[in-house]
Amino acid sequence: MPACAVRPAAPFGDPSPQTCLQVAGEAALFAIIAADDAMAAVCRSRSGSTAHLEAAMHEAHREATEAARHADRAEQYADDPEMPASALAYCARKAVDHAVRAQAAAGAETTAVGLRTELDRVLTPAEQAERESTRRREEAEHEAEQRAATGMDHDNRQHAASNRYLAERHVAELGWTTGHLRVMEAAATGRLYWHDRRARLAPQHGQWTGGRRISQERTRALYAARFLITTARTADGARVLAPSPMGRVALELARLHQTALHDTDQAAYEARFARVRRRHKRRDDQKAAARRLPELDASASKLYRHPVTLAEQQALADREATERWEGEDGYCPAVRTPRPTATPTPARPVPPAARTGQQQAVQPALW
Repeated sequence: MPACAVRPAAPFGDPSPQTCLQVAGEAALFAIIAADDAMAAVCRSRSGSTAHLEAAMHEAHREATEAARHADRAEQYADDPEMPASALAYCARKAVDHAVRAQAAAGAETTAVGLRTELDRVLTPAEQAERESTRRREEAEHEAEQRAATGMDHDNRQHAASNRYLAERHVAELGWTTGHLRVMEAAATGRLYWHDRRARLAPQHGQWTGGRRISQERTRALYAARFLITTARTADGARVLAPSPMGRVALELARLHQTALHDTDQAAYEARFARVRRRHKRRDDQKAAARRLPELDASASKLYRHPVTLAEQQALADREATERWEGEDGYCPAVRTPRPTATPTPARPVPPAARTGQQQAVQPALW
């Protein structure tokens, strides 16, 4: 699947990508200098036998070539966001190893050994926190760029990528033409109906007379294969057609991979015939099977997920909030319901009997 992701974080204690690139570059430079020194030693030699110097020169040259190759690979990995940071650390360590061997073969001081301390150094908590902060910032920036480009969040982008993979795998198996796709698109509008053995696209919803003609053969084939279903019947016998659940998935996949659709009905028939052709079957049975449209693979229907854009999510949230507000008679939990101001209740006069300590019957209230 296509992916656009931020580089996975390096394990705790691993050097940063910048450190790996710097160390790999320095290691390659040390190895090249050692190889040049070995070649210079051969040129300066005045003795008759220079076999050991030439062997050292060739060995240093081989190690320098390997060190440079790993440094170049580290740069390539740095440009690939899918490559984990541990791959850069591996290239840097290999470049250092070859640089050390190149210096040893040339008889020079192995200064490249000191580069290993940069790779093996354990990061301090402050450096680790800074790296984590940088990684999160890069992820946030990358997510913002992807949302602006696609209009979808991460999960729905994954759904869209998975749907493209399903389309590339299953659309060709449908044996559709572009005409079948147009019939399904007409049915998706909710205005496709069947009346008097003809398929038409109604001018508007509820008006099941007249309208543009739709291919009768393709509509029958899609209905027989259960890509279309009847959703309503009118008083005059017209049947309103709409995509079935399987038909909706097939329609979306066909839209994603229209290059797998055939240009003519004959080409589509030949492709279906090639799929159903069997030696043990009668010729007439094979032709009849090729004339029928195969159903969409059940796994594609199960794995398909409709991606929802950010705008659609916001519209849905606004609609649900409005319905909830209307269902609660406009009540908003964040706003307190105003109450009438409290007025002092006048004190009731004390009955004479209470003042004198005598008991008196209590009259029950009428309200």
